[in-house]
Amino acid sequence: MHHTTSDQETCPVLKTADIISGKWTLLILRDLSQGINRFSALERSLSGISPKTLSERLKSLERAGVITRTSYAEVPPRVEYALTDRGVDLIPLIDHMREYGIRWLMDGNGSPSGRSNGSRPG
Repeated sequence: MHHTTSDQETCPVLKTADIISGKWTLLILRDLSQGINRFSALERSLSGISPKTLSERLKSLERAGVITRTSYAEVPPRVEYALTDRGVDLIPLIDHMREYGIRWLMDGNGSPSGRSNGSRPG
């Protein structure tokens, strides 16, 4: 099926995928759903993410209305991030993706499965 530009602009699935796409975005949302909200705590939790990438992802999520950024006029400055109602509504989607991955994409040891023939897990 061919999608036109107008389909991409109005399709709710594509618009949602645009918000949550990106290597670290889902993990950031997962962490914020667990209450981790300071930049340094997110950076520690997401081992391997660069500060630049984390900053870009947080700004993108803020623009999408999925998180809020609150700055406190303290020395040193403190910034906290939190999910908005729109962000909280994404958490069940992430939970379903995790369940799908466990059921269909992982073997019994938590390793990627080579299963691609549609057979059900043991």
